[in-house]
Amino acid sequence: MAEIEPGFILIRGGRLADPGRRRAEPTDILVKDGVIREVGPGLAAPDDARLVEADGFLLHPGLINGHTHGHGALARGHADRFTLELSLAAAPWFGGGRALQDKKLSAQINAAEMVLKGCTAAYDLFTEVPLPTAEGLDATAEAYAEIGMRAVIAPMVADISLYDAVPGLRDALPEALRQRLDSMPLPAWQMTVEAMRGALAGWRWAAKDIHAAVAPTIPHHCSDAFLCGCRDLAREYGVGLHSHLGESKVQALTGMRRYGTTLLAHMDALGLVGPGFTAAHGIWLDDDDLKRLRDAGGTVVHNPGSNMKLGNGMFRFREARDLGVTIGIGTDGSSSSDHQNMYEAMRMASLLSKVQGPDPRGWASVEEVYEAATIGSAKALGFNDIGAIAPGMKADIVFLDLGAINWIPHRWSVNQMVHVEDGSSLRHVMIGGRFVVKDRQLLTIDLAKLAVEAEAVMERLEALNAERKGLFEQLAPVVASFCPAFAAQPYHLRRYLCDAPV
Repeated sequence: MAEIEPGFILIRGGRLADPGRRRAEPTDILVKDGVIREVGPGLAAPDDARLVEADGFLLHPGLINGHTHGHGALARGHADRFTLELSLAAAPWFGGGRALQDKKLSAQINAAEMVLKGCTAAYDLFTEVPLPTAEGLDATAEAYAEIGMRAVIAPMVADISLYDAVPGLRDALPEALRQRLDSMPLPAWQMTVEAMRGALAGWRWAAKDIHAAVAPTIPHHCSDAFLCGCRDLAREYGVGLHSHLGESKVQALTGMRRYGTTLLAHMDALGLVGPGFTAAHGIWLDDDDLKRLRDAGGTVVHNPGSNMKLGNGMFRFREARDLGVTIGIGTDGSSSSDHQNMYEAMRMASLLSKVQGPDPRGWASVEEVYEAATIGSAKALGFNDIGAIAPGMKADIVFLDLGAINWIPHRWSVNQMVHVEDGSSLRHVMIGGRFVVKDRQLLTIDLAKLAVEAEAVMERLEALNAERKGLFEQLAPVVASFCPAFAAQPYHLRRYLCDAPV
């Protein structure tokens, strides 16, 4: 984790990114024991303070990834022209056969990429098959600890398969495929809840700002009894709830077909939606859904990269914000969005808002996007002391080189951070006052060793998962034809570019 750097540190002369100012101005930051104590020009340094000269750097709070999947890092680069439902069908192939060390390695790759691209905390929905394990979740937490990041780790769980969750999909399969799926049932929900309870009861990472949560993956992939079990478990241990909600039109239509109401309304009726609730994606949430989420104190995390790559549609950033919903930003997993670059996620969030209508008043501003990727995502994680450079906040600070090409000329700091920065200007990253990246080098683990391990693991897993890949190749044509046809049914929202009102 973020090991705290003890004593005083004075970061002197850096330009502090401030949404309230067009161009960042030189500012000093005084840190004590990993926490920011003072911010302002010309601060006096205590006699024992360590000086960090920041002249020539733009300083911003560490970006916060509100939704990722650490298990996805080892599946990077697998897919193209996949819908969400095809990605779910491919999950056993992409993620099967993993040993405990493979799970940790995947989380390490995920965390290493994030911190090297200016992200200092993340909400990770990690999955294990067939059940979450205390050992697997502990290894994932250890991966973040060794990199130096803060995190919330939530086992992503379900008790209903894709083929039973989407109405009619199982019936569309040939009998032989139905029989194969019948031979691979998901565990009873009670087993999954007890497995999560064991992991939560033995959680040892909270003091290091690595917390646990619960993630029923998609509402209709969970029986109501299971959803209620997740709700009760989250309440019992005082942890957050995180679910993919309204990600695809297939999901939205399924909710109406199965429950006679929207997915969020159903979860709210079951008592899952509250201050610790995070809805990932939220593309197909209507105004009533957004109001429910706002009134309950929940958060929606916008994942523009995977939303576009999987063809799920366009999130209504402007409408959600105007209704008072807290918005965070995430990358989603590298198996669906292919990277963990929060600068790129901000840029895509901004641009995607701008293709939804001709009136600029309906577009997200760079200040709003920047706020979503910092304070908004921090709320999703349940942290109130990260996401800003201000007294009382933890010293998670990114140093961007103003001599890099992205900043020539330096005109409007937050605008250029959202629309120009891609991570290539990043020089240093500090978490809790301790440098975890210095001069573009990750200090906490050996990246070259990680690369060698990943190549070896990839070869082994490809051999182990050959049979799973073969099964996917048989299932894929049915999923690829059935789900788009199902999604062609009318819904009371239109969230695709191709069918947006003129």
